[in-house]
Parts: sequence; structure tokens; C-alpha cells
Amino acid sequence: MTDKTIRLTMAQALARFMTRQMTIIDGEKLPIFGGVFAIFGHGNVAGFGEALYQVRDQLPTYRAHNEQGMAHAAIAFAKASFRRRFMAATSSIGPGATNMVTAAALAHVNRLPVLLLPGDVFANRAPDPVLQQVESFQDGTVSANDVFRPVSRYFDRITRPEQIIPALNRAMQVLTDPAECGPVTLALCQDVQAEAYDYPEDFFAERVWTPRRPMPDVNELDAAVAAIRASRKPVIIAGGGVLYSGAAEGLRAFAERHGVPVMETNAGKSSLPHDHPLNMGSVGVTGSSASNLLAEQADLVLAVGSRLQDFTTGSWALFKADGVKIVGLNTQLFDASKHRALPLIADAKAGLDLLDGKLGPWHASDAWQATAKAAKADWLQAAKAVTDPTNELPSDAQVIGAVARARGSAATLVCASGGLPGELHKLWPAGAPGSYHMEYGYSTMGYEIAGGLGVKLAKPHDDVIVMLGDGSYMMMNSEIASSVMLGAKLTIVVLDNRGFGCINRLQMATGGANFNNLLKDARHEVLPEIDFAAHAAAMGAWARKVFSVAELEGALREAEKVERTTVLVIDTDPLISTKAGGHWWDVAVPEVSVRPEVNAARSEYEDALKGQRL
Repeated sequence: MTDKTIRLTMAQALARFMTRQMTIIDGEKLPIFGGVFAIFGHGNVAGFGEALYQVRDQLPTYRAHNEQGMAHAAIAFAKASFRRRFMAATSSIGPGATNMVTAAALAHVNRLPVLLLPGDVFANRAPDPVLQQVESFQDGTVSANDVFRPVSRYFDRITRPEQIIPALNRAMQVLTDPAECGPVTLALCQDVQAEAYDYPEDFFAERVWTPRRPMPDVNELDAAVAAIRASRKPVIIAGGGVLYSGAAEGLRAFAERHGVPVMETNAGKSSLPHDHPLNMGSVGVTGSSASNLLAEQADLVLAVGSRLQDFTTGSWALFKADGVKIVGLNTQLFDASKHRALPLIADAKAGLDLLDGKLGPWHASDAWQATAKAAKADWLQAAKAVTDPTNELPSDAQVIGAVARARGSAATLVCASGGLPGELHKLWPAGAPGSYHMEYGYSTMGYEIAGGLGVKLAKPHDDVIVMLGDGSYMMMNSEIASSVMLGAKLTIVVLDNRGFGCINRLQMATGGANFNNLLKDARHEVLPEIDFAAHAAAMGAWARKVFSVAELEGALREAEKVERTTVLVIDTDPLISTKAGGHWWDVAVPEVSVRPEVNAARSEYEDALKGQRL
């Protein structure tokens, strides 16, 4: 320790501190903060904006066009970096701040690190109320930033310059912790950003953060080993924790040595290559027929790094075997203990290695492995049938087939909400770990393009392909211009089915009338004919409308040679989805209705509820 101090504003201290936080990846020491996305306003430009300028060579600042979009890009950077590196996002007080709340919720649900730095009201309250201030009639301490509290793992409001010292220490602990990981919000009172303080020089000492690998309790480990040994039909569910732990190779070795079939969540897809013989593909509501057949028969489920949400478990109706046991291998007790699972609180890589050693020569029966092999063969046939091209208006699956044939599993695929995640979860041939980047925990329309930008910043040499529907494109597309400006090339494929096709199908499946989802079924005087290619070109992208699957494949190969972001648009059928695979999902249907279709759907719903295991 030293008594030496340095006089800085709070904002300058924050920026300098960020430049001194490091990590080590593949033997190379790197800044743990990949940069700061910023849209300046009166609440952050004079304080934090000036501070960022001073460190611009060590901590790059990126300008975006939408605060939600920039926060999505920052979160995608962290996900693509397997949570080893992350970014910050700063906005002004007011709408700039609240625009980031959706992104904070996304990061919270998906257990992803991001540092959110919204401007806040004046701590001294002298200009009260300041421009954009949200006033409470009952509470003088409230500001708009209080909406971040339920969607932050750690929240603090900085009302004195020295408060940044303990706040940043706590922030780094949360951002780097495998169990607590998620968004941190530090609301920066705008007058305090500019206030000076004599900070200890030690506060700015370089610190290297490396991943913590919690080891399991010996009793929990023994209980898990006993449960696995007693099983006859075990399966593994690989969640996102496999990728964040760097456990893909350990998972492969464990599965091969013990003959246990693996099925992947949306977050865990690419834990094994799609063509690995023990990879049964996606599981649950958007699962392959192979995975779901095995899951229904399994007497033991080893859930590795999964939070077991309803799409994974088929709303807890997927696991049908009497006495089926779940072993929850997870760093977070909350996730590991869901539905009375046997918790195994540990890092995924460390946990799998220890289970492997304890199990010794034990392996699943040859008959169970033969069942898995046959189920996968059947699924691959079904998947090929739906992805092969036809001359009709193509389905999402046929477009996915075209993209895969043209660019292959070496690409990194980015998507988020709508019907595409279900089709991609089933059908995309993922290659290397992290090559499938899906935000489906919060299912956020508008994440896709901004997320693609974050992925490209994290993996600049990767071929990054973004797939999204016209609905998501219309919600948020402005970071196309950011990607062009930054030279961060994306290949964006827009599937235009003239509306919200996924929810339209769900509406029909629950007995509802076609209403307010497809454009033709919404209130209108004139049906819009949106020229997405022209719109993207106006933002600087190389863009083209194609009219067949074959033309799309050709355009994808041509776009590969273009140096800037490319956007390809194709019309698709809103009514077709892949029938093979899949599982029931609990979407409550009205008990009474004037529509016979709804009453019939309710009857089916009540029958399906009987299979739910609580």
C-alpha cells in the first residue's frame, strides 16, 4: 500500500480504473474491457465523455445509433468471448438510460456480464428537477435509473466521488464471478462525475482477473456419481455453462468414454460439433426427434450449465420416465437445484473431469447407445428433407439450408427471437464451440443485428452471419450503419414473411383468429411494401433482394467477397414450420370462448397438462 494519491474527477477515475483491469486468454494478457459503447447526452458528455477521451487509445469508445442496440452489442461481445471479456455502455439520464433496461434484462436472464453506466440526477439537487428527471411525489431519492434494480446483479448510485472505489470493486467481482455473473449498473450522478477527489494510486494498480473454477462438495459429488452409476438410460443436457467454462472438450471426452448421448439447449448448442455421433441435437420445445425421444425415456438427466427453462424441459412435460433423476451441475445453486435436482455446485469443466474420474469404466448400455444412434440417423433424414430447396415460396428451414450450404458450419451464426430460433436450434449445423450465437433466454426481437456487431468486434476474423425476420429488422436495424462505419462486416439475411409469422402460427395453434400479427391481418388502409434492400443500402450496406433459394445461395457466395456489411432479403412463407421433432409448450388457452376453435384448443391443452410433472 502507498499513501500517494492522484487527483481526478470521479469519471476520470472510473475510466482509468477500467483500463487497468486485465485478463489472460490463451497465454496472452488482454484488457478485460473490450471498449465502451457510448451515446452522449447532457447527463454524461461533460463528465464521463471527457474522461473517455483521455483514455481513448487504451479503452476504445464506439458510437452507436440506439442505446438498446449498443447495450445488446456489448452483451453479445461478452457472450462471444465466453464471458472472459466484456464491455461497458454509457448513456445520458432519461430515455437514453431507460432504453438500456431491456438489454439489462437480457443480460440478467442469460447470465452475461455488461457494465451499464447511465447518467443520473444531480446529487446536490441544486437544479432539481434537471432536464429528463423522473420525479416521484413521495420519494425524493427516486430517479429513472431505479428501473435497473430488478434487472441488475449489482446496482449502485454514485453520489460522492469516493464511492466509486468500493462500487467498482464489487462490480468487478460480479462481472467475473461464474455464479453471480450478470449486468452491473452504476448510475452516475452528473455533478459527481465532474467532482475531483484524491484517489489512492493503488486503486489504479493493474489487476488480472482469471476465471474461478469452484470445486464440488465431496458429498454432492458422491451422490451424483451414485445416481449416474444406478442409471440405465442417462442423457446429458449441455447448456451455456459448458461453453463459458471452456468444457467442450471435457464434455466430448466424458460422453465418449461413458457412452452418454448429449442434447443441447439454445445457449449450449455448439458444445459438440453437429456431426458428433453422440450429439443428438436440440432438446425440448424446439428439439430434434432424436433428443426428445431419448429425453422421454431417460432415467437420469445430467444438466450441465443449464438453467432448465421451459423450452428445454418442454414445460416440465418432457421427462416422462418414472423416478427420473436430475443432477444439476452448475456454479449457481439457484439453477442447480431446480425441480428438486441433486445439486452439484461446481465449474462445468472441473465437475465433468471429477465425475469422469470417479465413474471409471462405467458406461451406458450398448442398447441405449444403439437407440441413440438410430434416433440420430432418423433425425438427420428428416432435417435434410425440410432444408432441401424447392421451387415454391421457401420456408425458414429451406433458407437455413441455403445459408448452411453456401457458407457452412465454419461461420458464426447470430439470431434471437421469432420463429427462426426454433428452426435454427433444430437445423443449423454448428461447428466450433461458440459458432452458434442465439439469444433465446429473453427472446429479444431487435437483438440480432446489434448482437452481430458485438460478435464481430469480439471475433473480427470470423465469418459472422445474422439471420432475422422482417419483424425484428423493423424493430432495430440502425446498427447496420454502425457496422459499416466500424468496418465490422456482417452478412445479414432478412426473411420477409410480411409480419410476425411465428406468433401468428402460435395464435392459430391456440385456436385464435388471424389477428394483428401478419400485416394483412392488422388494421390498415394500405398494405406496406417495404424495400428492405433499399433501406439497408441507404445505410451503406451492399444489399440485394433475391427471389429463390438458388439465387440466395449464389448471392451468399458473392457477398462473401464484398468487404462491407451485406444484406440479402428473401420472401418466405409465414405458415410453414418444421413439424419433425419439437414438443408441447405450456401456453395457456382460454377456458371459455365464443370460438369453437379456442374451445377445441382448450380441450387439447387440458389433456397436455396431464403430462406435466411438477
